[in-house]
Amino acid sequence: MYPILLATTAFVSTVLGGLTALRYQDNRHRLLGYTSGVILGVLAFDLLPEIFDLLHQLNKPATGAMIALVCGFLFFHIIEKSILIHHSREHEYKEHYHPTVGLVSVFALAAHSFLDGVAIGFAFQVNTGVGIAVALAVIAHDFSDGLNAVNLMLMHKNRDTRTLKMLALVAVAPIFGAISTLFFTVPKEWLVLYLGFFAGFLLYIGASEILPEAHSTHSSYKTIAFTVAGVVFMFIVTRFLA
Repeated sequence: MYPILLATTAFVSTVLGGLTALRYQDNRHRLLGYTSGVILGVLAFDLLPEIFDLLHQLNKPATGAMIALVCGFLFFHIIEKSILIHHSREHEYKEHYHPTVGLVSVFALAAHSFLDGVAIGFAFQVNTGVGIAVALAVIAHDFSDGLNAVNLMLMHKNRDTRTLKMLALVAVAPIFGAISTLFFTVPKEWLVLYLGFFAGFLLYIGASEILPEAHSTHSSYKTIAFTVAGVVFMFIVTRFLA
């Protein structure tokens, strides 16, 4: 039941992110900076070490896992750019307002949030420590998903009521993703590849999306400090979980 419980926490994180986007536009950069630090910490202090530990147990080379990492990075890069989820340059096109674009983008975010729940479930199939660490990364990241969902809807002139409905869809998706993993298990050989793929995804959203967005309009030493705090937090958490 741990995966479902933590996926429910991700639901709360997404909703809070969306409500923050509605009310506190000027301060979200610090929260995004902290989020990027948490994701970097999970990647460096838990996910990658666990991948290499599994490879050692299986007596397998790291090549396959690293290919999966690169594929995860490129896959989400291509998907995001193709469906206009990334919005850091939308100010260049203010004259274009298409509510349907916002809807399509948020539906894609919901699908991605479903995979966040799957990631939590699969991580618990490795062990509890990895499951909790990955869940923390997802929870931190889903706050930005809530921010992005609301920003995308409002940016394309969708009504507040429709925006809140789409936020609810994105928020509930990780719960269903986690539930889906209760019905099957994955061999360790596949888990290594999946964890590599998920590591590439975390690397992309942390370094290529969230961190640049945190500094896009309010770059400051305080934002940097929040990023460092996120890394330190995950270092401490993973040491307790080890």
